[in-house]
Amino acid sequence: MMELFQEHTLSALQTLLQQARKIAVLGHTHPDGDALGSTTGLALYLQRMGKDVTCLYPDTPPEHLDFIQHPSVPFLCYDTAPSAAQKCIGEAELIFLVDANAFSRTDALGPFAQEARVPKVLLDHHLNPDSGSFDLVFSTPEISSASEVVYWLLKALSQEDLPVDIGSVLMAGMTTDTNNFANSVFPSTFRMASELIAAGVDRDALLQKIYNSYRENRVRLLGYMQYRELHILPEGAAYMVMTKDILHRFDVHEGESEGLVNMPLAIGSVRMSILLKEEDSYFRVSIRSKKGTSAQNCAQQYFHGGGHENAAGGKLFIGADIARPEEAPAYLERVLKAFLA
Repeated sequence: MMELFQEHTLSALQTLLQQARKIAVLGHTHPDGDALGSTTGLALYLQRMGKDVTCLYPDTPPEHLDFIQHPSVPFLCYDTAPSAAQKCIGEAELIFLVDANAFSRTDALGPFAQEARVPKVLLDHHLNPDSGSFDLVFSTPEISSASEVVYWLLKALSQEDLPVDIGSVLMAGMTTDTNNFANSVFPSTFRMASELIAAGVDRDALLQKIYNSYRENRVRLLGYMQYRELHILPEGAAYMVMTKDILHRFDVHEGESEGLVNMPLAIGSVRMSILLKEEDSYFRVSIRSKKGTSAQNCAQQYFHGGGHENAAGGKLFIGADIARPEEAPAYLERVLKAFLA
């Protein structure tokens, strides 16, 4: 996969790595499996080069993905240790942003990273990278995940198979971001998986940890949402609204609604599925769609967001887009009918 990376860019990255000892690796807000897998895999590789590496996230990762965070890789979350996270960025001699197209996707960490007068490198697979904020950019949307970007980059740098511990976290990240090879999969994705399995990565064990290690609450939540809160529109859309009351009733932890937005797409007539999850001043929006219907365009037009063609997200602001949380369903029905007309 050397064609993904130009020789002069790889050479420039190697120079930056030679010059830096302390490195900060940033992931996006609400870190998912791909954010954790790609940042952890990169950090493990840099540690083997003798670097002092710390992973930083705006908020605490979901507990069911703890297994991806390797015990040898230190990490800080701004929501629990803001001073330490800020200090880490201030002391870094090189900053990586992984699985995000701009520092704005790191919320409170973003301003500190942007102001740091050190080289910055972007590793991503989303559209519209903020290239002007980085010294080097390794980014293409024609790839499954940030974990896959990191995999091919590390292979290009090392010119050899990756150790199993690095391969395992990258496999976990790629698997979660493709929904176990259900979306955003390319020939290179299967090559990555094949090479990692041949190198000794235990994919069966990873699948057990990713999909079969949730709390009972998640199973009951998914059943309730699909039975009570699923609405199907004749235009070919489905939506669900997860209110604070539902979150409290099922004691929902971060990440436990993962995958719910995909489930209505099992219905033949449904072309697009939207899940709203209520926060303090906005709804977090997740959008999935079938080929031929753009989740990305919908997110950009109506939810201040973006993403991939068939998997996107954004926000619906209470007080700006809608006056009260109770108006969310009506807003959804109005914009979906307009978008899918």
